Amino acid sequence: MHDNPQPMADTVFALPGHRLITLEGRDAAAFAQAQFMNDVALLEPGQWQWSGWLTPKGRVIALFALLKRSDEAVWLVLPDADAAALAGALQRFVFRSKVRIQLREDVCANGRFGAPVAASGATFTGDEDAGFELDVGSIDAPRTLTLSRTTVPPDEAAAAAWHAYDLEHGLPRLPPSQVEHWTPQQLSLDRLRAFSVKKGCYPGQEIVARTHFLGQAKRGLVLLEADAALEAGQDVTAGSVAMGKLVATGFDGARHRALAVMPLERDAVVLEVNGAPVTERALRDGLAR
Repeated sequence: MHDNPQPMADTVFALPGHRLITLEGRDAAAFAQAQFMNDVALLEPGQWQWSGWLTPKGRVIALFALLKRSDEAVWLVLPDADAAALAGALQRFVFRSKVRIQLREDVCANGRFGAPVAASGATFTGDEDAGFELDVGSIDAPRTLTLSRTTVPPDEAAAAAWHAYDLEHGLPRLPPSQVEHWTPQQLSLDRLRAFSVKKGCYPGQEIVARTHFLGQAKRGLVLLEADAALEAGQDVTAGSVAMGKLVATGFDGARHRALAVMPLERDAVVLEVNGAPVTERALRDGLAR
């Protein structure tokens, strides 16, 4: 479980930065299958998966939870990306597809540290009137994400704990400075089952598949902790040798944490960021869907 005290399990709080994009229409699921890096066709209605959108060179533009309500309704829950810009960029690829892309300002994403009422694993529950519930936790540390029209008060401490939880479990919360820099393998998104190397074409698929089948993935995510503040984009060093780069950071009031892209095979060395020591921790499991 999380090492620091958590908000009360029945406390619901707003998740800042989380936005919803909906794809609606006859070709919604087919459009998502053609554009995004995970296999939407494997999902049954009422299931969700981690997924993302890549550049043609296989770099991650955005990560999100993809909910398949039906073949004509796919929802994207984005924790960090510029949702308006992403919706506009996706719109340029609609062409003749029968799909309407909409940024839903009327739906709020809220969080709670506690087990879902009915959702479990990759199965979400609810409807648009009552709201939707997703299981975004692990067995040892349950969490619930809800999508509804209900506005709840913000809670900075709870939101920071949520962010830290994501980092601890290997879900990279990419700031704008790290967008379009990293491949899915470099972000260890296989741990979340967030991309496919077997489905048909999608932007960046050739790079992703080649890296997978030729065994060229040499770097992946490492969880680091420090007493000093950390910032995405900073180098991780061992003496004068650059070892990697911070891609996502957070602070929950007790510890500074970061996810760094570093070599998968390396010697045990003392690591520093900006001259201050950092400690490597094991990534937690439980968010794969």
